[in-house]
Amino acid sequence: MIRTILVGILLFSGVFFFYIGTIGLMRFKDSLNRAHAAAKCDTLGAALSLLALVVYDGISFASMKLILTIVFLWITNPVATHLISKSVYEKNLKKNKERI
Repeated sequence: MIRTILVGILLFSGVFFFYIGTIGLMRFKDSLNRAHAAAKCDTLGAALSLLALVVYDGISFASMKLILTIVFLWITNPVATHLISKSVYEKNLKKNKERI
């Protein structure tokens, strides 16, 4: 009973952060703001959703794989977003220098 409630809370929280990230992608006008909204919300939403699967499954080999997936997402998603944002920033910087 408690496990089911905890899984429901974690899944609802994960979907909530995915939803907020989607709203951020549609509302923000600048690509850097969009990347920020997507990176933060997607990382947290995916981690909470996968954590709900870990709690639902219990301690097993599959749950250890899910935990490694969460760690991998926490490391790679912000780094990838940073590199994409950096390239967009440099592209905009070059455009502004050409105008001057």
